[in-house]
Amino acid sequence: MSANLSAILYLVSGVLFILALRGLSSPETSRQGNLFGIIGMVIAVTVTFLSVGNFSSGFVYVLIFLAIGGSLGAFIAYRIPMTAMPELVAGFHSLVGLAAVFVAISAFINPSAFNLGTPGNIKLASLIEMAIGAAVGAITFSGSVIAFLKLQGIMSGAPITFKGQHLLNALLLILIIILTIYLCSTQSSNLFWILIAISFLIGFLIIIPIGGADMPVVISMLNSYSGWAAAGIGFTLENTALIITGALVGSSGAILSYIMCKGMNRSFFNVILGGFGATDQTSGNQNKEQRPVKSGNADDAAFLMKNASSVIIVPGYGMAVAQAQHALREMVDTLKKNDIKVSYAIHPVAGRMPGHMNVLLAEANVPYDEVFELEEINNDFANADVAFVIGANDVTNPVAKTDPQSPIYGMPVLDVEKCKSVLFVKRSLSPGYAGIDNDLFYKENTLMLFADAKKMTEDITKNL
Repeated sequence: MSANLSAILYLVSGVLFILALRGLSSPETSRQGNLFGIIGMVIAVTVTFLSVGNFSSGFVYVLIFLAIGGSLGAFIAYRIPMTAMPELVAGFHSLVGLAAVFVAISAFINPSAFNLGTPGNIKLASLIEMAIGAAVGAITFSGSVIAFLKLQGIMSGAPITFKGQHLLNALLLILIIILTIYLCSTQSSNLFWILIAISFLIGFLIIIPIGGADMPVVISMLNSYSGWAAAGIGFTLENTALIITGALVGSSGAILSYIMCKGMNRSFFNVILGGFGATDQTSGNQNKEQRPVKSGNADDAAFLMKNASSVIIVPGYGMAVAQAQHALREMVDTLKKNDIKVSYAIHPVAGRMPGHMNVLLAEANVPYDEVFELEEINNDFANADVAFVIGANDVTNPVAKTDPQSPIYGMPVLDVEKCKSVLFVKRSLSPGYAGIDNDLFYKENTLMLFADAKKMTEDITKNL
């Protein structure tokens, strides 16, 4: 394939990736955006293969491993439940970072295969790109592995901190910069391996102090890192599609991280450096008093809803765990038949990854015009008759507005407590992912519904 035709097709794939991001920014166009992304990637991969020109025996191995990797990816994506989607994303991010490291190692060991020069005499610009790509890729890999372990519950979701942690991170970052400079001047293989090893270490160190409540921001941050790693390697390989794709993923991930930080009242720069979330998430539970709560059943909930004129649904991770979105949709349809106005309130960090609740509701065919973000609906709670909270814990906790010692203090939350009546579906009074007690449980207007979210919702529908 000619260089001009390859460039044109890479440009087409880049445009399709941009259209994909545009489509994915709205639930109404997300399927179309996903299709654009798939077509763009098929074009990019096909052009890359056809541009090789030398179909040697080694090329067959590439096809074999591509088939194995593609089959495994398709199988995992098909079998994975929606509740484990954050872990899947973190796992896939780690593979992107590791791929960037492997490509950088290959280019450093055998630069002539990439038209970058010879060992010990690699072009300066290529060496800089290679070092940056390898470092960011290593940080992405080890950071994503820690995020996966925390989300999967293999590793504690609580922050892991030690004295001088931030100073150590800063020194390691400075050391990476110094090593990169010396590597460019000496092209020493020892320095290259040390650079990669330290990058793996700092990826580990910047994620361990981040608590479970902040995981949605971590996911979007690692998404950005994986993009920049891919872009850096794209420059090394002189691959236009990889540069465009990496830059799009990196920049969109950074923008998403910024939006998420605003939604959680976090510092964007602290997120990038891994210095946020390192608070004692158990402090809110120490010396906790046994306070009385009002509990009810499906019949009580149905009675309150039947006599309401407006109901606001607040979904959270508990809904995802119980897979209650379809049962919730049936309940809402029943309410609508009784001329009750129903809307959904979505917090930016509800669930464990950005857009988690939107995807679940879309899966249940909830109309997009009934779903509202925090800023659009928060003022409506004061005028609503019933708020039906189904598994959303930290994002409804009033303590975020009242207790400066709380790890979620300052985070914008849904003003659920302002409703006339609050129905809170939860298995127990256990704390949410932030590890703190929810004051909403003990409010006078709150009725706790202790049960599996799906079963409770189905029972409410029967009573309605």
